Amino acid sequence: MNRRKAESRGRKAERLAALWLRFFGWRILAQRVKTPRGEIDLVAKRGVTVAFVEVKWRRNAADLDGAIDAFRLRRVAAAAESVAHRFGAPTDTVRIDVLLLAPWRLPRHIVNAWQP
Repeated sequence: MNRRKAESRGRKAERLAALWLRFFGWRILAQRVKTPRGEIDLVAKRGVTVAFVEVKWRRNAADLDGAIDAFRLRRVAAAAESVAHRFGAPTDTVRIDVLLLAPWRLPRHIVNAWQP
């Protein structure tokens, strides 16, 4: 039962993150993209920038600082690398962003979180 609740919260967080990005002019190209190298929560585009977005939800805002680490970012980057050609032109800028969400807090958007 706990796993099901966590999955439900994760999906809700992804929907909220998508709304947040749309508010700031991003177009959501895909959600929950599964690849052999991992899953990408959101793929968004604004202008010539394609962002592969990792969404993290925590019940407590204090826990957000530890929600993302190099291992998770590396996994998202590997997944993004395998599908980037599907979402943007060769001249587009591609980056990995992170959106951190917690109740009663504005989302925190970390732009270009992965820099190899």
